[in-house]
Amino acid sequence: MKLLGISGTIVGAKTRILVEKVLEEAKKLDPELEVELLDMKQYDVQFCDGRDPSTYTGDTKTVIDIVSSADFYIIGTPIFQGSITGVLKNLFDLVHPQALRHKVMGFVANGGTYQHYLVIENQLKPIAGYFRAYVAPGYVYAHADHFNRQNELVDEDVLQRIRNLAEEVVHMQKALKAGDIHAYS
Repeated sequence: MKLLGISGTIVGAKTRILVEKVLEEAKKLDPELEVELLDMKQYDVQFCDGRDPSTYTGDTKTVIDIVSSADFYIIGTPIFQGSITGVLKNLFDLVHPQALRHKVMGFVANGGTYQHYLVIENQLKPIAGYFRAYVAPGYVYAHADHFNRQNELVDEDVLQRIRNLAEEVVHMQKALKAGDIHAYS
């Protein structure tokens, strides 16, 4: 099983830190798990222009292939202007909806206000619903205050939510794999 962590931003460090922490906790729960981090900072991705995803080339094709080949996901975004990043939205637009169908998604986000956690509820979960993905019941939202000056997560409640999210996505993925939900699609 391949768990892909997506850091859906090209600026800052906190989103990647959150995603990496969940991947680390998932690996502790199941050492056989294959984990990979897709850091969007490392790729020069084209804007989606509505064409068939298989016709893109270069970094754009690489990113589409990485996302499409994963079995389940931890998807992270900072919250800018009360919304997910354009980078993450563009990634969702590039990937064929069938590639995400019946796959487990867990969400992490970070922002500068305590109310921005609502972006997970009001934007990310509906997008997952469109893809007909399975969404972990919990998620992690971290405020800038939850990190120290070295960008280390120091808030114990956030760290516990990270452990809980890792447990949920691993459990859900194993249960779906055991039940072979894809046989019914």
